[in-house]
This record gives sequence, C-alpha cells and structure tokens, in this order.
Amino acid sequence: MSIAILTYHQIAEVPPHGTPLRALTVSPADFRRQMAWMHRLGFRGLSMRDLMPYLRRERTGKVFGITFDDGFRNVHQHAMPVLDAFGFTATNYFVSHQLNGTNVWDRELGVPDAPLMGVPEMREWARAGHEVGSHTLDHVHLPKVRPEEALRQIVQSKHELEQLLGDPVTAFCYPYGEQEPAHREMVKDAGYVSATLTQRGRASVSDDPFSLPRITVSSRSILRFLQKSLTRHEDIRRNSPREIRRKTDSSSLV
Repeated sequence: MSIAILTYHQIAEVPPHGTPLRALTVSPADFRRQMAWMHRLGFRGLSMRDLMPYLRRERTGKVFGITFDDGFRNVHQHAMPVLDAFGFTATNYFVSHQLNGTNVWDRELGVPDAPLMGVPEMREWARAGHEVGSHTLDHVHLPKVRPEEALRQIVQSKHELEQLLGDPVTAFCYPYGEQEPAHREMVKDAGYVSATLTQRGRASVSDDPFSLPRITVSSRSILRFLQKSLTRHEDIRRNSPREIRRKTDSSSLV
C-alpha cells in the first residue's frame, strides 16, 4: 500500500518565463481543477495529521496527502477556500521566524519576495481544520549548521508555533528536503509524529514516518501527471482529465 502526498508552494498567478523557481507557483484555476478532479474520482485530500492513520493501516480509503511549504499568504487566499469547499484538509509548514514576513531564503536565487501568512491567518487556517506544521525557525539547511543549531531550529519552532496556536504541532518538513539520520532522530525526540522530504515518490506503510517522500506539483503539472501519481491501478476511464476539466471550468462550486 502506498499513498501520494502532494507538495505545493505558492498558489498564485504564475510569474513570467525566466523567473527563478517559477515552476513552484500553481495558478488558482489549475489548483481548483486539480482538487475538483480528485474529488470527482472519489479521493479525499488530507493533512498529514489526518493521513497518518492510513499510513499506519489503522484506516483504509481513497486518500492522498496535501502539503504546502513555507506558509505563503496566497495559499490562505486562493487554496483554503477550495479545500474547504471540497471538504479536504491540508498541512502548511510554517517558518516560525518569518510569520508575516517573506521568503527571504530565496532572495539569493533571484526569486521575488512573496508575503507569508501572519499569526491571524495561521490561526484561521487551523480553525478551518487544516494543520500547522513546522519548517524550522529560519528555513535553514539543516546539514549545513552545527548539530546544536539544528536541534534549536527543530525544537524551538515547534514550541513557538504551539504557543501561538494553543495546540500541538506534530508535523515537520525539512527545508530543501535536506536531512541526515541525526536530524530524523531530533525530529522524533522533539515530539513530532511525521516529517516530509522533497524526494519524489509515494509514501508507503513501510517508510520511516520521519522521512516521507512527496510528489511536487508545479505550474507544468497536468492532470495526467496527477492521475498517474494518485490512482496507479484505479479505473479512471469514466473520469478523464479532459472531461473533468470541462466540468470544473463550468462549475460554480468554488
């Protein structure tokens, strides 16, 4: 048994060609089509908190994971209403020292600044049933910092987010997907329940819950790609991407 965990970053109008990391932005219209397509196929999108019982074989069903890295404000604006309309939940991994800030870690790559959610928006995200996860204090390369700093980034970010929310934070995501066995132990010892990578693949019940692979959705992703990622051997002939694109383009659901 394996389950697809999708990774998104920004949900906004796709920047012009030549913009660094342009592919990590998915347009609101495409995101809506993707969620509508999965809903029509009978899948339910879940946060990591809601997905873990399926990965532990405590529950069964047609499910997939939805994760967002970095806590961009445009996810609150464009993605949350769509998720809520379809009854899906999702995990957003927040950089706790950049709440109400920007993606400063991308500047050296020439990526334009984009606003991140502040505390009120993060709390709205959680109140809607979605999950707040940790992406460290400062979006650091964990293997490039000293072990004591890596531990501080992992542990203190959890504490800060929990103080702001008043609820446990049990999901972690390694910035840049970079981690070593020692970091996985730190995450486990800190009290997290899951941790995700950028390594591509479907999560299996046999995987270490602190190194779960995901599938990145980009501006170039098409419904056929998601079809293959989610369904594998499912019978989807009655729900072709072309037909679902037609239906969702004309829908006023969200």
